[in-house]
Amino acid sequence: MNISYNWIKNYINLDDSPEQLANQLTQIGLETSSIETFSSIKGGLKGFIIGKVITCEKHPNADKLSITTVDVGHKDYLKIVCGAPNVAAGQKVVVATVGTIIYSESGYFEIKKAKIRGEESEGMICAEDEMGLGDSHAGIMVLPEDAVIGTPASDYFKIENDFVMEIDLTPNRIDAASHIGVARDLAAFKKINYKFPDISSFTVVKKSYSVDVQVQNTIACPRYSGICMDSIKVAESPDWLKIRLKAIGLNPINNIVDITNFVLHETGHPLHAFDGDKIQGNKIIVKTVDEGTSFTTLDGLQRKLSSNDLMICNHDTPMCIAGVFGGIESGVSKTTNKIFIESACFNPTWVRRTAKHHGISTDSSFRFERGADINMTLFAVKRAALLIESIGAGKISSDIIDVYPNIVDPVMVEFNYDRCRKLIGKYISEAEIDNILKYLEI
Repeated sequence: MNISYNWIKNYINLDDSPEQLANQLTQIGLETSSIETFSSIKGGLKGFIIGKVITCEKHPNADKLSITTVDVGHKDYLKIVCGAPNVAAGQKVVVATVGTIIYSESGYFEIKKAKIRGEESEGMICAEDEMGLGDSHAGIMVLPEDAVIGTPASDYFKIENDFVMEIDLTPNRIDAASHIGVARDLAAFKKINYKFPDISSFTVVKKSYSVDVQVQNTIACPRYSGICMDSIKVAESPDWLKIRLKAIGLNPINNIVDITNFVLHETGHPLHAFDGDKIQGNKIIVKTVDEGTSFTTLDGLQRKLSSNDLMICNHDTPMCIAGVFGGIESGVSKTTNKIFIESACFNPTWVRRTAKHHGISTDSSFRFERGADINMTLFAVKRAALLIESIGAGKISSDIIDVYPNIVDPVMVEFNYDRCRKLIGKYISEAEIDNILKYLEI
């Protein structure tokens, strides 16, 4: 499991280096096997500098090339041969200096001093795609006049650099399969408080769209919560959201799906978003279906369902394999204008059996197989709905739906201080033990 250094700092105050943090995590049982660097732009724009084109003249030996001199804040101007049709004197531009690595889909190359058609060139004036900032290669990127010469491009474009720690979770530590879960353990180690996201602003202004939910098998699904939203605008996610997901190895899909993935890795609780228009009659039934029923999952594969697979259905039509994988017919698409967000708690045994039967392993099944927190369903769905509203992608349109027929009491554990000390092999006072348990929220 990957934990982002920048992301976890949203929940706990840290001044430790990534290496110190990794050592602390290993000490408290969350063994950290590696630390990788991450940049929101591949290479972090290292070696790219803001410059100004001082002169621009036609290349004497090539009609489509220009010879420029560029001020990048050094003592001497750089002489750069440029093939862009829009290059001109007076422009503020981005320059890849000698030694800079340029990344592309096909690979990478290093900027070197060169002779181009007999003229020396000491760098490259860059287009969007050469920096990884866009797809355009029609010409160089021209910056506003207020861009400051000599500024590193990484600072100008606010490139985020991060460290990603890979934690080898043992099966009994699913409580730490999220950034908040790890923050909780760190807080107990450091004897400080961690910050839980604030959802106090959650409110339903207009009840314009809702669904009914019926759970037929409450053993397989002891709690099924959710909320409806309309005025949905499916689009590319904002940069902050894409950066968070990319850092931990996820590919952004769209703003709605990305929010559900963000909340999963924030809280540890899986969510699923259904296209509201695909829920005929606005009714969801959580049940099993006939043996051999065909169902096409989000990866485009047609699967034969078992009568032991718990399904999220629209009447008799399966829409999702509960806790494992969504269906291709009910997922969020560009045309989606209303959604139902599922936040459920599924029985680990049922999810494990189904995932094994179909040979599927997802972030969702990984967590449900090991046991989800039944008390997290409402927080997670409210958090997702508020985030969707905050980025202007939709409006809450219903009250919280919460089918929870058999309230699960908190687990009571008989705890013996002396036996605890014998297992640890060290004397710890009762007061300190109580304090540690308090910080761990036990």
